Amino acid sequence: MTTPATVLPRWTIAAPFVAWIVLGVAYALPENGLLLALIGVALCAAVFTAVHHAEVVAHRVGEPFGTLVLAVAVTVIEVALIVSVMLTSGPEKAGLARDTVFAAVMIVCNGIVGICLLVGGIRHREQDFQSRGAAAALAVLASLSVLTMVMPNYTTTSVGPVLSPSQLAFAGVSSLVLYGVFVFVQTVRHRDYFLADVPDEDVHAAPPSSGVALAAGGLLVVCLVAVVLLAKVLSPVVEIAVKNAGAPPAVVGIIIAALVLLPEGLAAVRAARADRLQNSLNLALGSALASIGLTIPTVAAVFLWTAQPLILGIDGKETVLLMLTLVVGTLTLSSGRTTILQGAVHLSLFAAYLFLSFAP
Repeated sequence: MTTPATVLPRWTIAAPFVAWIVLGVAYALPENGLLLALIGVALCAAVFTAVHHAEVVAHRVGEPFGTLVLAVAVTVIEVALIVSVMLTSGPEKAGLARDTVFAAVMIVCNGIVGICLLVGGIRHREQDFQSRGAAAALAVLASLSVLTMVMPNYTTTSVGPVLSPSQLAFAGVSSLVLYGVFVFVQTVRHRDYFLADVPDEDVHAAPPSSGVALAAGGLLVVCLVAVVLLAKVLSPVVEIAVKNAGAPPAVVGIIIAALVLLPEGLAAVRAARADRLQNSLNLALGSALASIGLTIPTVAAVFLWTAQPLILGIDGKETVLLMLTLVVGTLTLSSGRTTILQGAVHLSLFAAYLFLSFAP
Protein backbone atom coordinates (compact mmCIF):
# COMPACT_ATOMS: atom_id res chain seq x y z
CA MET A 1 0.00 0.00 0.00
CA THR A 2 1.54 3.26 -1.06
CA THR A 3 -0.70 5.72 0.71
CA PRO A 4 1.05 8.42 2.70
CA ALA A 5 0.89 8.14 6.47
CA THR A 6 0.62 11.77 7.49
CA VAL A 7 -1.37 13.64 4.84
CA LEU A 8 -3.96 13.07 2.13
CA PRO A 9 -3.11 14.25 -1.40
CA ARG A 10 -4.96 17.41 -2.34
CA TRP A 11 -6.66 15.83 -5.34
CA THR A 12 -8.27 13.18 -3.09
CA ILE A 13 -9.80 15.95 -1.00
CA ALA A 14 -10.96 18.07 -3.93
CA ALA A 15 -12.36 15.30 -6.15
CA PRO A 16 -15.36 14.36 -3.94
CA PHE A 17 -16.53 17.96 -3.71
CA VAL A 18 -16.07 18.50 -7.45
CA ALA A 19 -18.21 15.43 -8.02
CA TRP A 20 -20.94 16.91 -5.84
CA ILE A 21 -20.75 20.21 -7.71
CA VAL A 22 -21.19 18.34 -10.99
CA LEU A 23 -24.11 16.49 -9.43
CA GLY A 24 -25.76 19.79 -8.49
CA VAL A 25 -25.26 21.10 -12.01
CA ALA A 26 -26.80 17.90 -13.39
CA TYR A 27 -29.96 18.47 -11.35
CA ALA A 28 -30.12 22.16 -12.22
CA LEU A 29 -29.57 22.05 -15.99
CA PRO A 30 -31.30 20.08 -18.74
CA GLU A 31 -29.50 17.01 -20.06
CA ASN A 32 -27.16 17.37 -23.02
CA GLY A 33 -24.19 15.52 -24.41
CA LEU A 34 -21.59 17.74 -22.78
CA LEU A 35 -23.22 17.46 -19.36
CA LEU A 36 -23.43 13.67 -19.62
CA ALA A 37 -19.75 13.53 -20.53
CA LEU A 38 -18.94 15.74 -17.53
CA ILE A 39 -20.95 13.42 -15.28
CA GLY A 40 -18.99 10.46 -16.63
CA VAL A 41 -15.66 12.15 -15.88
CA ALA A 42 -16.81 13.11 -12.36
CA LEU A 43 -18.00 9.54 -11.80
CA CYS A 44 -14.60 8.10 -12.75
CA ALA A 45 -12.78 10.64 -10.56
CA ALA A 46 -14.99 9.77 -7.59
CA VAL A 47 -14.33 6.05 -8.12
CA PHE A 48 -10.54 6.44 -8.14
CA THR A 49 -10.71 8.71 -5.10
CA ALA A 50 -12.87 6.18 -3.24
CA VAL A 51 -10.26 3.49 -3.88
CA HIS A 52 -7.51 5.70 -2.46
CA HIS A 53 -9.44 6.56 0.72
CA ALA A 54 -10.47 2.91 1.21
CA GLU A 55 -6.81 1.88 1.09
CA VAL A 56 -5.90 4.54 3.66
CA VAL A 57 -8.58 3.29 6.06
CA ALA A 58 -7.68 -0.35 5.40
CA HIS A 59 -4.01 0.32 6.16
CA ARG A 60 -4.98 1.94 9.44
CA VAL A 61 -7.35 -0.80 10.73
CA GLY A 62 -5.33 -3.71 9.30
CA GLU A 63 -6.45 -6.98 7.79
CA PRO A 64 -8.96 -8.50 7.45
CA PHE A 65 -10.95 -5.56 8.83
CA GLY A 66 -9.67 -3.28 6.09
CA THR A 67 -11.14 -5.32 3.26
CA LEU A 68 -14.58 -5.04 4.85
CA VAL A 69 -14.56 -1.25 4.78
CA LEU A 70 -15.08 -0.74 1.06
CA ALA A 71 -17.24 -3.85 0.55
CA VAL A 72 -19.77 -2.94 3.23
CA ALA A 73 -19.77 0.78 2.44
CA VAL A 74 -20.40 0.21 -1.26
CA THR A 75 -23.07 -2.42 -0.61
CA VAL A 76 -25.01 -0.22 1.82
CA ILE A 77 -25.21 2.54 -0.77
CA GLU A 78 -25.96 0.00 -3.53
CA VAL A 79 -28.97 -1.11 -1.50
CA ALA A 80 -30.17 2.48 -1.23
CA LEU A 81 -29.88 2.89 -4.99
CA ILE A 82 -31.77 -0.34 -5.74
CA VAL A 83 -34.56 0.39 -3.29
CA SER A 84 -35.01 3.98 -4.47
CA VAL A 85 -35.19 2.96 -8.14
CA MET A 86 -37.56 0.07 -7.45
CA LEU A 87 -39.94 2.09 -5.29
CA THR A 88 -40.14 4.98 -7.75
CA SER A 89 -40.46 2.83 -10.89
CA GLY A 90 -43.29 0.54 -9.84
CA PRO A 91 -43.96 -3.15 -10.67
CA GLU A 92 -41.97 -3.07 -13.93
CA LYS A 93 -38.77 -2.93 -11.84
CA ALA A 94 -39.76 -5.83 -9.54
CA GLY A 95 -36.77 -7.86 -10.75
CA LEU A 96 -34.12 -5.12 -10.48
CA ALA A 97 -32.77 -6.35 -7.13
CA ARG A 98 -32.44 -9.89 -8.51
CA ASP A 99 -30.74 -8.68 -11.70
CA THR A 100 -28.33 -6.43 -9.80
CA VAL A 101 -27.41 -9.00 -7.13
CA PHE A 102 -26.91 -11.76 -9.71
CA ALA A 103 -24.83 -9.40 -11.83
CA ALA A 104 -22.75 -8.49 -8.78
CA VAL A 105 -22.03 -12.16 -8.05
CA MET A 106 -21.01 -12.87 -11.66
CA ILE A 107 -18.94 -9.68 -11.98
CA VAL A 108 -17.10 -10.36 -8.73
CA CYS A 109 -16.63 -14.13 -8.91
CA ASN A 110 -15.71 -14.27 -12.60
CA GLY A 111 -14.80 -10.75 -13.73
CA ILE A 112 -12.93 -9.24 -10.77
CA VAL A 113 -11.47 -12.54 -9.51
CA GLY A 114 -10.49 -13.51 -13.07
CA ILE A 115 -8.69 -10.23 -13.72
CA CYS A 116 -6.94 -10.41 -10.32
CA LEU A 117 -5.69 -13.94 -10.93
CA LEU A 118 -4.62 -13.15 -14.48
CA VAL A 119 -2.84 -9.90 -13.60
CA GLY A 120 -1.19 -11.47 -10.56
CA GLY A 121 -0.14 -14.53 -12.54
CA ILE A 122 1.36 -12.48 -15.36
CA ARG A 123 3.35 -10.32 -12.94
CA HIS A 124 4.32 -12.88 -10.29
CA ARG A 125 3.86 -16.30 -12.05
CA GLU A 126 2.32 -17.95 -8.96
CA GLN A 127 0.54 -16.42 -6.00
CA ASP A 128 -0.37 -17.96 -2.64
CA PHE A 129 -3.37 -17.36 -0.40
CA GLN A 130 -5.25 -19.03 2.44
CA SER A 131 -7.46 -21.73 0.93
CA ARG A 132 -9.39 -22.09 4.22
CA GLY A 133 -10.65 -18.54 4.01
CA ALA A 134 -11.60 -18.87 0.34
CA ALA A 135 -13.43 -22.15 1.05
CA ALA A 136 -15.40 -20.56 3.89
CA ALA A 137 -16.38 -17.59 1.73
CA LEU A 138 -17.44 -19.81 -1.19
CA ALA A 139 -19.54 -22.04 1.09
CA VAL A 140 -21.46 -19.04 2.41
CA LEU A 141 -21.75 -17.55 -1.09
CA ALA A 142 -23.15 -20.79 -2.51
CA SER A 143 -25.73 -21.05 0.28
CA LEU A 144 -26.87 -17.44 -0.01
CA SER A 145 -27.02 -17.52 -3.82
CA VAL A 146 -29.06 -20.72 -4.10
CA LEU A 147 -31.45 -19.94 -1.24
CA THR A 148 -32.25 -16.43 -2.50
CA MET A 149 -32.04 -16.70 -6.31
CA VAL A 150 -32.65 -20.36 -7.21
CA MET A 151 -35.02 -21.65 -4.53
CA PRO A 152 -37.84 -19.16 -5.42
CA ASN A 153 -38.28 -21.03 -8.72
CA TYR A 154 -39.13 -24.27 -6.90
CA THR A 155 -41.37 -23.21 -4.03
CA THR A 156 -45.08 -23.93 -4.45
CA THR A 157 -46.78 -21.53 -2.04
CA SER A 158 -46.48 -18.69 -4.57
CA VAL A 159 -46.70 -19.03 -8.35
CA GLY A 160 -43.67 -17.92 -10.36
CA PRO A 161 -40.13 -16.89 -9.33
CA VAL A 162 -41.35 -15.21 -6.15
CA LEU A 163 -41.51 -16.07 -2.47
CA SER A 164 -44.50 -15.85 -0.16
CA PRO A 165 -44.30 -13.22 2.59
CA SER A 166 -43.22 -15.79 5.20
CA GLN A 167 -40.65 -17.31 2.82
CA LEU A 168 -39.31 -13.87 1.95
CA ALA A 169 -38.99 -13.00 5.63
CA PHE A 170 -37.14 -16.26 6.27
CA ALA A 171 -34.79 -15.66 3.31
CA GLY A 172 -34.02 -12.14 4.55
CA VAL A 173 -33.36 -13.14 8.16
CA SER A 174 -31.31 -16.22 7.27
CA SER A 175 -29.20 -14.23 4.78
CA LEU A 176 -28.45 -11.54 7.35
CA VAL A 177 -27.63 -14.07 10.08
CA LEU A 178 -25.35 -16.12 7.81
CA TYR A 179 -23.51 -13.03 6.61
CA GLY A 180 -23.14 -11.83 10.21
CA VAL A 181 -21.63 -15.18 11.24
CA PHE A 182 -19.21 -15.00 8.31
CA VAL A 183 -18.06 -11.50 9.32
CA PHE A 184 -17.59 -12.72 12.91
CA VAL A 185 -15.49 -15.66 11.72
CA GLN A 186 -13.49 -13.47 9.35
CA THR A 187 -12.68 -10.74 11.83
CA VAL A 188 -12.69 -12.47 15.25
CA ARG A 189 -13.01 -16.23 15.64
CA HIS A 190 -10.83 -17.46 12.75
CA ARG A 191 -9.16 -14.29 11.61
CA ASP A 192 -6.00 -16.20 10.65
CA TYR A 193 -7.93 -17.91 7.82
CA PHE A 194 -8.04 -14.58 6.00
CA LEU A 195 -4.48 -13.40 6.62
CA ALA A 196 -1.55 -14.02 4.30
CA ASP A 197 0.91 -16.69 5.48
CA VAL A 198 3.79 -14.30 4.73
CA PRO A 199 3.10 -10.76 6.03
CA ASP A 200 2.88 -8.09 3.36
CA GLU A 201 5.71 -5.60 3.11
CA ASP A 202 3.10 -2.89 3.59
CA VAL A 203 2.54 -4.06 7.16
CA HIS A 204 5.93 -2.58 8.01
CA ALA A 205 5.01 0.80 6.53
CA ALA A 206 3.91 3.41 9.02
CA PRO A 207 0.10 3.43 9.18
CA PRO A 208 -1.76 6.73 8.78
CA SER A 209 -2.68 8.62 11.92
CA SER A 210 -6.16 8.34 13.43
CA GLY A 211 -7.02 11.82 12.16
CA VAL A 212 -5.98 11.00 8.60
CA ALA A 213 -7.86 7.70 8.72
CA LEU A 214 -11.02 9.39 10.01
CA ALA A 215 -10.78 12.05 7.31
CA ALA A 216 -10.28 9.36 4.68
CA GLY A 217 -13.27 7.43 6.03
CA GLY A 218 -15.50 10.49 5.83
CA LEU A 219 -14.32 11.33 2.32
CA LEU A 220 -14.85 7.68 1.34
CA VAL A 221 -18.53 7.93 2.25
CA VAL A 222 -18.80 11.27 0.40
CA CYS A 223 -17.24 9.66 -2.69
CA LEU A 224 -19.43 6.57 -2.60
CA VAL A 225 -22.64 8.54 -2.23
CA ALA A 226 -21.56 10.74 -5.13
CA VAL A 227 -20.81 7.63 -7.24
CA VAL A 228 -24.25 6.19 -6.63
CA LEU A 229 -26.11 9.47 -7.21
CA LEU A 230 -24.16 10.19 -10.39
CA ALA A 231 -24.89 6.67 -11.55
CA LYS A 232 -28.57 7.25 -10.78
CA VAL A 233 -28.53 10.40 -12.92
CA LEU A 234 -27.06 8.39 -15.77
CA SER A 235 -29.37 5.39 -15.29
CA PRO A 236 -32.33 6.77 -17.32
CA VAL A 237 -29.96 7.40 -20.22
CA VAL A 238 -28.60 3.88 -19.79
CA GLU A 239 -32.10 2.38 -19.76
CA ILE A 240 -32.99 4.22 -22.98
CA ALA A 241 -29.74 3.11 -24.60
CA VAL A 242 -30.33 -0.51 -23.55
CA LYS A 243 -33.87 -0.41 -24.90
CA ASN A 244 -32.81 1.17 -28.19
CA ALA A 245 -30.09 -1.45 -28.58
CA GLY A 246 -32.67 -4.20 -28.23
CA ALA A 247 -30.88 -5.69 -25.20
CA PRO A 248 -32.82 -7.45 -22.41
CA PRO A 249 -33.89 -5.32 -19.41
CA ALA A 250 -31.54 -7.35 -17.16
CA VAL A 251 -28.63 -5.52 -18.80
CA VAL A 252 -29.59 -2.45 -16.74
CA GLY A 253 -28.85 -4.45 -13.59
CA ILE A 254 -25.45 -5.41 -15.00
CA ILE A 255 -24.55 -1.79 -15.66
CA ILE A 256 -25.68 -0.66 -12.20
CA ALA A 257 -23.70 -3.44 -10.53
CA ALA A 258 -20.61 -2.69 -12.64
CA LEU A 259 -20.69 1.00 -11.75
CA VAL A 260 -21.15 0.36 -8.05
CA LEU A 261 -18.49 -2.39 -7.93
CA LEU A 262 -15.90 -0.37 -9.82
CA PRO A 263 -14.14 0.97 -6.68
CA GLU A 264 -13.89 -2.54 -5.21
CA GLY A 265 -12.73 -3.98 -8.50
CA LEU A 266 -9.94 -1.45 -8.89
CA ALA A 267 -8.78 -1.94 -5.30
CA ALA A 268 -8.76 -5.74 -5.70
CA VAL A 269 -6.78 -5.62 -8.96
CA ARG A 270 -4.24 -3.22 -7.46
CA ALA A 271 -3.77 -5.58 -4.51
CA ALA A 272 -3.23 -8.59 -6.81
CA ARG A 273 -0.74 -6.66 -8.91
CA ALA A 274 1.18 -5.79 -5.73
CA ASP A 275 1.35 -9.53 -4.86
CA ARG A 276 -1.27 -9.20 -2.13
CA LEU A 277 -3.66 -11.82 -3.49
CA GLN A 278 -5.03 -12.64 -0.05
CA ASN A 279 -6.25 -9.07 0.36
CA SER A 280 -7.56 -9.12 -3.19
CA LEU A 281 -9.66 -12.26 -2.63
CA ASN A 282 -10.86 -11.01 0.76
CA LEU A 283 -12.15 -7.87 -0.90
CA ALA A 284 -13.64 -9.57 -3.96
CA LEU A 285 -15.40 -12.47 -2.26
CA GLY A 286 -16.38 -10.26 0.66
CA SER A 287 -18.09 -7.80 -1.67
CA ALA A 288 -20.10 -10.61 -3.32
CA LEU A 289 -21.20 -11.86 0.10
CA ALA A 290 -22.09 -8.36 1.25
CA SER A 291 -24.08 -7.78 -1.93
CA ILE A 292 -26.36 -10.71 -1.12
CA GLY A 293 -26.17 -10.71 2.67
CA LEU A 294 -27.13 -7.05 3.01
CA THR A 295 -29.20 -6.40 -0.13
CA ILE A 296 -31.67 -9.29 0.16
CA PRO A 297 -32.65 -8.64 3.82
CA THR A 298 -33.09 -4.90 3.22
CA VAL A 299 -35.06 -5.31 0.01
CA ALA A 300 -37.17 -8.06 1.61
CA ALA A 301 -38.01 -5.84 4.60
CA VAL A 302 -38.94 -2.87 2.39
CA PHE A 303 -41.15 -4.89 0.09
CA LEU A 304 -42.83 -6.77 2.91
CA TRP A 305 -43.64 -3.37 4.44
CA THR A 306 -44.96 -1.89 1.19
CA ALA A 307 -46.57 -5.14 -0.06
CA GLN A 308 -45.10 -4.61 -3.53
CA PRO A 309 -44.13 -7.55 -5.78
CA LEU A 310 -40.52 -8.74 -5.64
CA ILE A 311 -39.08 -11.18 -8.18
CA LEU A 312 -36.01 -13.05 -6.93
CA GLY A 313 -35.78 -16.27 -8.97
CA ILE A 314 -33.29 -16.36 -11.87
CA ASP A 315 -34.04 -18.24 -15.09
CA GLY A 316 -32.60 -21.58 -16.23
CA LYS A 317 -29.69 -20.09 -18.20
CA GLU A 318 -28.62 -17.95 -15.28
CA THR A 319 -28.95 -20.90 -12.90
CA VAL A 320 -26.54 -22.93 -15.03
CA LEU A 321 -24.05 -20.03 -15.07
CA LEU A 322 -24.35 -19.60 -11.30
CA MET A 323 -23.79 -23.30 -10.61
CA LEU A 324 -20.84 -23.43 -13.01
CA THR A 325 -19.33 -20.35 -11.36
CA LEU A 326 -19.62 -21.87 -7.88
CA VAL A 327 -18.15 -25.23 -8.97
CA VAL A 328 -15.27 -23.65 -10.90
CA GLY A 329 -14.58 -21.21 -8.06
CA THR A 330 -14.37 -24.11 -5.59
CA LEU A 331 -11.92 -25.94 -7.85
CA THR A 332 -9.69 -23.01 -8.78
CA LEU A 333 -9.39 -21.68 -5.22
CA SER A 334 -9.00 -25.02 -3.44
CA SER A 335 -5.21 -25.37 -3.69
CA GLY A 336 -4.18 -22.05 -2.16
CA ARG A 337 -2.04 -21.23 -5.20
CA THR A 338 -3.03 -19.69 -8.53
CA THR A 339 -1.58 -19.08 -11.98
CA ILE A 340 -2.81 -17.35 -15.11
CA LEU A 341 -4.82 -20.48 -15.99
CA GLN A 342 -7.33 -19.94 -13.18
CA GLY A 343 -7.69 -16.33 -14.23
CA ALA A 344 -8.34 -17.32 -17.84
CA VAL A 345 -11.00 -19.84 -16.76
CA HIS A 346 -12.92 -17.30 -14.71
CA LEU A 347 -12.69 -14.66 -17.43
CA SER A 348 -14.04 -17.14 -19.99
CA LEU A 349 -17.09 -17.65 -17.76
CA PHE A 350 -17.47 -13.90 -17.40
CA ALA A 351 -17.32 -13.47 -21.18
CA ALA A 352 -20.00 -16.17 -21.57
CA TYR A 353 -22.18 -14.39 -19.01
CA LEU A 354 -21.88 -11.04 -20.81
CA PHE A 355 -22.49 -12.56 -24.23
CA LEU A 356 -25.54 -14.53 -23.13
CA SER A 357 -26.92 -11.46 -21.32
CA PHE A 358 -26.99 -9.52 -24.60
CA ALA A 359 -27.85 -12.54 -26.77
CA PRO A 360 -30.01 -14.78 -24.56
